[in-house]
Amino acid sequence: MQKAIFIDRDGVINNDTGHYYIYKPDDFILNEGLVEVLQKWQQKGYIFIVITNQGGIARGTYTKTDVEKVHSKFLSIMKENSIEITEIYYCPHHDKFEKCICRKPDSQLFEKAIARFNIDVNQSYMIGDSVKDIEAAEKVGLKAIKIDTNESLKNIEDLII
Repeated sequence: MQKAIFIDRDGVINNDTGHYYIYKPDDFILNEGLVEVLQKWQQKGYIFIVITNQGGIARGTYTKTDVEKVHSKFLSIMKENSIEITEIYYCPHHDKFEKCICRKPDSQLFEKAIARFNIDVNQSYMIGDSVKDIEAAEKVGLKAIKIDTNESLKNIEDLII
């Protein structure tokens, strides 16, 4: 079994100051310390899975193609820094328009990743900046760490062992 770190996107991986939605690659700016901390955790044997709500798709604010362009930029930056992102899962729904089980605080995307990648939840973590992130993680038995929005992961790097 593998140990994993699940990570929320907006506000945890990237800075979302001044933006309600991040859907343009030019607006996608990594939070301070992210690369260094992910490199350390990767050396400890963790894989990384991003789980993000992207309700702007359902709202019509942006498209799946926009999300894919942002994710492509992110993956390129990670590759340049020798960091492997195992998978990115996103929910395109919004509960204002439809109910689904993949949008956090529901846990379908976590369950899918846990099964697909044979993840040991007892050795794995979720890092998020909202109560929804924490609730979803706890539903599947992950240790959840809540940070402030746009907080550097350097502040919590020693919590993951």
